[in-house]
Amino acid sequence: MNFSTPQEDYVYPGHQACPGCNAALAVRFILQVLGRNTVAVISACCWTNIGGAYPNTSLKVSSLHSLFAASAAMATGVRLGLKRQGKGETNVLVIAGDGGTFDIGLQSLSGAVERNEDFLYVCYDNEGYMNTGNQRSSATPWGAATTTTAAGNLEASIKKNILEIMAAHRIPYAATACAAFPDDLKSKVEKASRIKGSKFLHILSPCPVGWGYPTEYMVKMGRLAVDSKVFPLYEVYDGFQYNITLEPKGNPVREYLKLQNRFRYLNDDEVEWIQKNVDKEWGILTERAKIRKYIKDQDINDSVEGKYKGI
Repeated sequence: MNFSTPQEDYVYPGHQACPGCNAALAVRFILQVLGRNTVAVISACCWTNIGGAYPNTSLKVSSLHSLFAASAAMATGVRLGLKRQGKGETNVLVIAGDGGTFDIGLQSLSGAVERNEDFLYVCYDNEGYMNTGNQRSSATPWGAATTTTAAGNLEASIKKNILEIMAAHRIPYAATACAAFPDDLKSKVEKASRIKGSKFLHILSPCPVGWGYPTEYMVKMGRLAVDSKVFPLYEVYDGFQYNITLEPKGNPVREYLKLQNRFRYLNDDEVEWIQKNVDKEWGILTERAKIRKYIKDQDINDSVEGKYKGI
């Protein structure tokens, strides 16, 4: 894939992100695609600090800070206000962490996308409440130690599959992405910008502070997550047309886990259990990806195929 975009940045240097922060890099890439004509609604999360407290800001686009639970509802109001002013072409972008998406903000998000509100919701997922001290969220994977699930005292829950929840709403476009693969990420943002209605991007955002790895591994961690199939890169149209956008190398999950302090106490049996679970999920995803070919072969949904012609 060779995707090029204007390289003008809409994130100022000198912001307050931690060294090696993937979330800062992801938003920088996203705004390179969306451009200046964008209003960003920022949920309570790490980006609340990165974006800066009034009157300071690190963004060159208009921004509005939101409560944890209200970012999707607030984005709905922004969209309606822009429409009333005749500015329907302005992009409305939500920036939220996994806590404000998987947990606290899920209700308003579900309501907004069920109404197919016209915005791009970006969830950067660092798998915990990193802004407040690395507490567990429902995005935290099984086996990861946090300040509320210490090693040896884990909860039995596995990570919530937020993309499947969004796909189940039958929204026009939902996809996973990672800043370690910028061309794939930018391509998906560009696609989303051309689709009316609710769009959702689930971005894996490795966190050197919460996960416990050297900051210089920022890109390496993202690539290992994708290549080990822990975080596959794919997209879903209308809730059922799956497309895997990058074929993973198939690295063992052990390579990904061993670089992170939060998994350092796992024994061989537990690592093997994670590997089997990753393989199972990948098998399910690849079967779902065959549905797109089935629909095309059976010629049973011309309207949907035509709707996204050229994407």
